[in-house]
Amino acid sequence: MELLIKNGTIINADRTEKADIFIKNGKIAFIRANIDVHENVNLINAEGKFLIPGGIDPHVHMHLPVPGGFSSDDFYTGSRAAILGGTTTLLDFVTPHKSQSLIEALHQRKLEAEESITDYSFHVSPVDWHQGIEEEIAQCIEDGISSFKVYLAYLDTIGLNQEVFEKVLKTVGRLGGMVTAHCETGKEIEKKRTEYFNKGFTHPAYHPLSRPSETEANAVKSAIALAGKYNCPIYIVHVSTKESLKYIEQSKNAGQAVFAETCPQYLLLEDSMYQGSFEHTSPYVMSPPLRKKEDNEALWEALNSGLIDTVGTDHCPFTLSQKNQGIDDFRKIPNGAGGVEHRLELLYTCGVLTNKISLNKWVELCSTKPAELLRLKSKGKITVGMDADIVIWDPEPENVISSQTHHQNTDINIYEGFKTRGKADTVIKNARIFVEKGELATDVSNGSFLTR
Repeated sequence: MELLIKNGTIINADRTEKADIFIKNGKIAFIRANIDVHENVNLINAEGKFLIPGGIDPHVHMHLPVPGGFSSDDFYTGSRAAILGGTTTLLDFVTPHKSQSLIEALHQRKLEAEESITDYSFHVSPVDWHQGIEEEIAQCIEDGISSFKVYLAYLDTIGLNQEVFEKVLKTVGRLGGMVTAHCETGKEIEKKRTEYFNKGFTHPAYHPLSRPSETEANAVKSAIALAGKYNCPIYIVHVSTKESLKYIEQSKNAGQAVFAETCPQYLLLEDSMYQGSFEHTSPYVMSPPLRKKEDNEALWEALNSGLIDTVGTDHCPFTLSQKNQGIDDFRKIPNGAGGVEHRLELLYTCGVLTNKISLNKWVELCSTKPAELLRLKSKGKITVGMDADIVIWDPEPENVISSQTHHQNTDINIYEGFKTRGKADTVIKNARIFVEKGELATDVSNGSFLTR
């Protein structure tokens, strides 16, 4: 299919230009002003709209198994919400069982993801250190997986102790990959959680109290130091607190390969959301928890300065009935919330339109930098030769986020009532129109697994 997008304003991370885009054979064929129209081309008039590269969410959890079942979005419903919000590529996770081969777990996860509308790849999580795992990590890299997720919390299930963490860093660093890290001090958190529960404190308000800022910041400090020891690039996921930024800044200034991600919830929501009834507070139970206004402000500054490299969502929604599993014990509330659909509109409304970040920084955070760090060589930019993943962004429409109208598969939304401006009017993935006038096309095809 040949497409010609005329009269739009192209926003890349490094420049803004008014030009037309000609698309052929799934790629951006050429970009220039006033491209002539010929008979067989599909013409889109983007007058008054921005043309941005398709969003890349570096952090989502679709169909995630938890004790009470699975997170409420599978790969189809979650990717549908993503693409309607302007995100065309998702990075999910492979979480093996103890002693399970990483290769076997990766194969199983690929099968689960086949129904995704967006393109996708994975971070693979070593959850133990079993015989042959070094060879499995090497095979993952050969098969196109360049990043490996470790959890420093959840030590009784998928988390790693320091000895195993160091082995992962040493191996991944030697093989040329990158480690992504969930940084919380697991032992300290479990002690606090148990103490609160034993005293009869069961409400969601005790979730953030059991995971104070220092439990993240101390884990960030330690993880960065160990990554430096083994010369392994490290990417800190979902940074939530200003204390963590100090250690990230120090290491970056020293030239260490340290990268950081935050999420809209840590930019826009505060820990006051944990005050109220279970029904109103349990949707905000996620890890790390929501912090304070001063943390919001510090994170915005870090986005604008480049200290934080990307914005993901940690998309992992549950229904209210699933959250109710912890009505008598906050420790049993499934951790997570949805957001993949709202990332671009929230960052545009609350960042660009308030002058916290520029249009170019918006694109850098949501597309270009994730592509660069996660080695998606044909994504993240509107330039000749790249995949034709393009969002035609209408800056004018106003919307109110609501669980009644969102597309994620849950009856709750942590951004309920947020007023936004701007939307993904048309979404093109691999040169095909998947969203038109804000509606999903009827003939969408499945996405592809991306090697990195």
